[in-house]
Amino acid sequence: MKDVCNYSLKSHNTFGIDARCSRFLEFDSVEEAVRVATILLQSATPYIIIGGGSNLLLTKDFDGIVVRSAIGDCTVSGVTMRCGSGMVWDDVVDRSLEAHLFGGENLSLIPGDVGASAVQNIGAYGAEVKDLIVSVEAVEIETGRQCRFANSDCQYGYRQSRFKQEWKNRYLITHVTYQFSPVFTPRLDYGNIRAELERRCINHPTAEQLRQVIIDIRNAKLPDPQVMGNAGSFFMNPVVSRQQFEQLLAQYPDMPHYHVDDDHEKIPAGWMIEQCGWKGRSLGRAAVHDKQALVLVNLGGATGQEVVTLCQTICKDVRQKFGIDIHPEVNIV
Repeated sequence: MKDVCNYSLKSHNTFGIDARCSRFLEFDSVEEAVRVATILLQSATPYIIIGGGSNLLLTKDFDGIVVRSAIGDCTVSGVTMRCGSGMVWDDVVDRSLEAHLFGGENLSLIPGDVGASAVQNIGAYGAEVKDLIVSVEAVEIETGRQCRFANSDCQYGYRQSRFKQEWKNRYLITHVTYQFSPVFTPRLDYGNIRAELERRCINHPTAEQLRQVIIDIRNAKLPDPQVMGNAGSFFMNPVVSRQQFEQLLAQYPDMPHYHVDDDHEKIPAGWMIEQCGWKGRSLGRAAVHDKQALVLVNLGGATGQEVVTLCQTICKDVRQKFGIDIHPEVNIV
C-alpha cells in the first residue's frame, strides 16, 4: 500500500494542476482497501477519493487524505468481465474486443479508471456504461464491510449514480463487473460516426473499425493532456423540457439536439458555448479549446481557480443567451 505525506497530485489530474495533499493512500487489493477504510475511519482528517484524475479540477492544496485504487486485475468469464477499479477504462474496451465481446466500442478512449466509470456513469456517442454494468463491489468505509451492489441499486442516470450523491465518500470501489454481448451490433447514428465511416468507404464496420473511428474522432477533437492540460468534456449536456426545446428550436432552427423521451430533449452544451462566442477564447491562462467548445484547457500554468472563473463566466453567458443552466461534469475540489 502506498502511503505518502505532503504528496503532489500533479500526476493525478489531467489538468496538470500542481496541488498537494496532506496524505496520499493507494490500495492495490481488497485487503488493502479494508486497511485504508480503517485509517479513514480513525482519522479526523477530511478525505476525497479519486480515480485517474481525468474528471478532476483541483483549485487549491487539499488539507486531508486523497485515496486512489490501483487494483488492476481483470477476469473474463463467458460474456462478463470483472475488472479492478484501478484498471484503465479504455483497456477494458480493448480487452473485451480481444475476447470477442461487444457493446463497449462507442465508449472507446474515454479517459479514467474502472471505478470512476461506475461512479460517473461515463458515456459517449449514444452509449452509457450503466448498460454494461452488472455489479459494483466496494468496501464500506464506516464498517470495513465488503459489499456488492447490483446495477439497480446504484440508480444510474445521466452522469449520475448514488456514488455521486448520497453514497459519496462512503465506499471504496474495488471491482466492477460488466456484461457484454457475443454479437456485434454497431451503433452509428450519434455524432459524426456514420459520416466518418463513409469517408473511409466502410459500409459495414467491424467492431475494431468502429472503435478505431471513435478513437480517431476523439483524438481529433480533444487535446492530449500531456501537451495541454484538460479534463475532456467539462460540461454536461443539459436535458430540457419539450416546451423549452420547441421555443428554442423556433429561434434556432439549426440547433442540434438528441431525443431523450416524449417530454425531453438533450441540447449539446458545446454548441451553446460556441454560439456564445467562446470557442477558442481564453480568460487568463485558461481557455476554451479551439476544436471542441465543450473542453476547457490549461494554456500553461493556469490555476484551478482560473479554470473555475472561466467556467462560471461561460455558464453565465449561456444562461443569458438561452435561458439554460449548464453544469460542470468535472469534480471541482
